[in-house]
Amino acid sequence: MPELRLRPLRTDDEAEALRAHEELLADGFELLLGWSPERTWADLLEQYERERLGLDLAEGRVPAVFLVAEVDGPLVGRTSIRFALNDWLAAYGGHVGYGVRPAHRRRGHATEILRQSLVLARAGGVDRVLVTCDDDNLGSAATIERCGGVLEDLVEQPGAGVRTRRYWVD
Repeated sequence: MPELRLRPLRTDDEAEALRAHEELLADGFELLLGWSPERTWADLLEQYERERLGLDLAEGRVPAVFLVAEVDGPLVGRTSIRFALNDWLAAYGGHVGYGVRPAHRRRGHATEILRQSLVLARAGGVDRVLVTCDDDNLGSAATIERCGGVLEDLVEQPGAGVRTRRYWVD
């Protein structure tokens, strides 16, 4: 099986990343956090670099690294690893947010993305990692549990009409 590799976005990823973003929007998930058509690609990459360095963070943002998952060339998904939690992340978002493009699901990519993300979170100083998913996302719940996640609770997101499963990975 080809190896999955996490890496930062590059300038030449723009077209494929935008396609992947559109694919995942259909599932209510953003591949590119903070993307809008009004932004330039260079501006988005610069935002990710500032977040990685913890510099000039926008309100509500925390130091984080944004990486795409690649298998033999194609981008199959992404991860966002947050090295601190604000109130919203502590309740609903967690330290790690990951996703896999629809055409690449059910091949073990989500498990490998999360496994590598946990290693990177720990290397960045997070000893106990919070990972969340929507209550009805059984695939993600199974992935988190495969990676050692222990369910702490389910919380209701005010106004969102969705319950969030909160897992801790030691």
